[in-house]
Amino acid sequence: MQLALRRRLLASTVLIGASMLSTAAFAQDAQTAETEKDDTIVVTGSLIANPNLEASSPVTSIGSEEALFRNTNTAEQLLRQLPGVTPSIGSAVNNGNGGAAFVNLRGLGTNRNLVLLDGDRVTPANQGGAVDLNIIPVALIESTQILTGGASTTYGADAVSGVVNFITKRDFTGVELNLSNQITERGDGNYLRADLTMGASLDDGRGNVVFSIGYQEADPVYQGARGFSRFGISSTSGRAAGGSPTSVPSSFALTGLPQQQVSPDGASLVPAYQDFNFNPFNIFQTPFQRFNVFTQGNYEIADGVEVYGRALYSKNTVQTIIAPSGIFGEALSIPANNPFLTTGIRNQLCSAAGIAASACTPTSTTAIPIPAVYRRTVELGPRISTFVTQVFDYRAGVRVDVTDTIKADVSASYGQSENDQTQSGYVLRSRVQQALNANNVNTCTNTANGCTPLNLFGPAGSISPGAAAFLSGESQISFTTALAQVRGVVSGDFGVALPSANDAIGFAVGAEYRNYRASRVPDFLAQQPGELGGAGGAVLPLRGGYDVYEAFGEVIAPLVQDKPFFQDLTLEAGIRYSSYTVDAPSNPSFKATTWKAGGSWTPVEGLKLRGNYQRAVRAPNIGELFAPVVTGLTNLVTDPCASLDVSNPPIRRSTGPTGILRDVCLAQGAPLAGINNIQDPAAGQANGTGGGNPNIQPEKSDSYTIGVVLQPQAIPGLSVTVDYYNIVVNSAITAATPGDVIGACFNNLTAASVTSAACTSIRRNPVNGRLSGSTATTLGLPQPLTNLGRLSTNGIDLSVNYNTDLDFAKLSLSFNGNWTRSIKFRASPTGLNRECAGFYSTNCSPTSGSPQPEFSWNQRTTLSFDMVDVSLLWRHISAIQYEPGIGTLFNGAITGNTTVAGQRVNFNRIPAYNYFDLSVRFDLGDNLDVTLTALNMFDKQPPIVGSNAGATAYNSGNTFPSTYDALGRTFAATARVKF
Repeated sequence: MQLALRRRLLASTVLIGASMLSTAAFAQDAQTAETEKDDTIVVTGSLIANPNLEASSPVTSIGSEEALFRNTNTAEQLLRQLPGVTPSIGSAVNNGNGGAAFVNLRGLGTNRNLVLLDGDRVTPANQGGAVDLNIIPVALIESTQILTGGASTTYGADAVSGVVNFITKRDFTGVELNLSNQITERGDGNYLRADLTMGASLDDGRGNVVFSIGYQEADPVYQGARGFSRFGISSTSGRAAGGSPTSVPSSFALTGLPQQQVSPDGASLVPAYQDFNFNPFNIFQTPFQRFNVFTQGNYEIADGVEVYGRALYSKNTVQTIIAPSGIFGEALSIPANNPFLTTGIRNQLCSAAGIAASACTPTSTTAIPIPAVYRRTVELGPRISTFVTQVFDYRAGVRVDVTDTIKADVSASYGQSENDQTQSGYVLRSRVQQALNANNVNTCTNTANGCTPLNLFGPAGSISPGAAAFLSGESQISFTTALAQVRGVVSGDFGVALPSANDAIGFAVGAEYRNYRASRVPDFLAQQPGELGGAGGAVLPLRGGYDVYEAFGEVIAPLVQDKPFFQDLTLEAGIRYSSYTVDAPSNPSFKATTWKAGGSWTPVEGLKLRGNYQRAVRAPNIGELFAPVVTGLTNLVTDPCASLDVSNPPIRRSTGPTGILRDVCLAQGAPLAGINNIQDPAAGQANGTGGGNPNIQPEKSDSYTIGVVLQPQAIPGLSVTVDYYNIVVNSAITAATPGDVIGACFNNLTAASVTSAACTSIRRNPVNGRLSGSTATTLGLPQPLTNLGRLSTNGIDLSVNYNTDLDFAKLSLSFNGNWTRSIKFRASPTGLNRECAGFYSTNCSPTSGSPQPEFSWNQRTTLSFDMVDVSLLWRHISAIQYEPGIGTLFNGAITGNTTVAGQRVNFNRIPAYNYFDLSVRFDLGDNLDVTLTALNMFDKQPPIVGSNAGATAYNSGNTFPSTYDALGRTFAATARVKF
């Protein structure tokens, strides 16, 4: 049924388009707006349509020319390089990419900003409500407008940190073909994009239709193809190839012994000596394929009555590729007569298990228990997750001129996103034990499902093709979201002005209804904890939704105009009332009121002061309410109970915990026999348990901006804007960071700690005491969602633009910079109020993920000649440091078998980075232009910080590839043909 629905939706999208067919790069000013054919201006951040009034909130705008110079293929690529935007999930995220791309304004999280298309919501991609930027039709984008700070009064919940509004080309006529290709200097990472756009005016300008179709395809870039990332480097020891203890040959956690590994000759067990280097399998650029169709139109059916509509379809395929699956610390047993057991290994396993030698012979069927087994199954190939997402989104409406100055706009829309994930290359845990129970090399004791014996003690390649086929499995997870909405707005002006002003008072009033639905349907394999080796925790079914009823109003009132020292004084205010009804047995409901107040004062021409205060509210999303509690993976570099350095085995930090520390470790489930041999979490990834919470309430945010706009008449072409912003989110819906959980227990140990909830809620691997292992038996760190968090950020945005004619050429200079003075995160009133501006760590990732530098800017210089434009973009990222107070990372010369061995590094600090991109555009006639771009033209290598300095999704390949360029110098060419 769903397939049939998708086909009907796709067919209708194409048919609508077929029937319809019978520039400054940067600016920052509240005047940036979408201009319709009747010159009515709709400012991002306000619902009032009035050609003479401006909103008080600062808006950053990126024009289509800037996107062309950058050779931007997706909206995410464009946004993540902007000052004040923290890189989120996108093409540079591999292990953690769910097939979508998001934006994160101010580092407050993707769930706290809103993505709009022509001022309207589009269907979200996940249960968190975030919109997939991959569906935005780049070829049709006229400008991208970003308003930061609370905007819930104008657009509803989620707009706590701001909105991103993509404005499409509304009156496009003619035909435009764009062909683009880029490739790295090293010959990989090829990226192809093709877009065809057609538009026409109807009935002597009474309407317009546009139809666009596009295709994109990107090849992967493997981390093994770059010298700095070919081998995983431990952030704590600086040792190369210090990757995962789940390696090959197999290793074992045995009672009372440090980690043991099969010796190189396969004859015995020796202390672990070789971790698994997973880097060469991972990628810096995810393979991506997109097919998209977009069509929209408007038509004036009578004087003052216009109908309009749009239809969007996008099919995106994203692949994430990570190192092979394996056996990750599973408790198993093996019969003494297993044909692959050597005499030496058999005797050692029996001795560790306390089995008498007489019961441990090559003919004995005695089951030898092994507390934890680690083996990387390289014979199965890499783990590949293929995400296929299909999105349909439709909107239709009518605009009516109520009077000459008042319009009514009523619209309805429906959108649906279907994401199908296929996981392949995974070991099925339930079949491993069956394959170990064998008394000859060809036959399992239990032959069900075509069982083939598993050789657990050989080198890479020792698992036979038959055993690999028997062990491997494929899993399917389907995720669907839907958004239906209806909105009515009456806006304009009252037709009267105050006696001291010239412009009439503007207003907007309206009501809105939204219905959100989301469901997740995993297959049987995905629902079993630890069944898919290396897939993290179980994925459980999810279903939920909620309804929102809202009423809102805004007013902009010019108080004084054209008077001495009062060229213009305007105030604005707005209010929105929201009522949420959640689909749950208890049928909880939320009610919230948001409001804003602001104004601008122009004392003399060329100088404007502006300010805005907003109270925003964000209700919990479907995932925060309905996601089942499961055990998955989080990040933790060091464990207070560990005496063995996992990144440098068998090096000891201590002989083992003592005193109260020892008692606490035992109370958390560490076995007495292994208390002196606990290791840090494998690969810096500890287990964590958390999920949704039906009892959470909306979070509240207060934000304000104060700024100045300068356009001095003495310097024509110059404009300067400076804005201070301050955003605070109280009762924030958050979970404690790993550092918070560890600190709450271990920072101040007393005798009471042994029985305190802060300590005993941490649950260790019952086999070896680690905080990592099978998610079926090791709950790890408790990380439930609560309303106890607090987020805050403040800083300054600076924008400078200057244009002048030099006679021989036109010069355009633009500067867009941000100073993030502070960004703080606190999970609870008793938790650490962690400062993350200018720092990186696993703790500074709950909302931001990527590092947030204190200073960042983009500066573009463009010289325009008659037929050629030459443009240079300078991107700056200030120095950042490892979070203080949680220990130090490696500082010295890298060791191990790697091309960067001997290079001196300090993983505790990343110096300031500067990138330069050069673009040249040639006008080759009235209908053709070609743009050539060299990205990272000086081929600057990204900073090396090791593999576990930050969150897994963003700290990949020994660097932060979403923040710093890991691909190296890249060349791009774009040809644009217009008729």
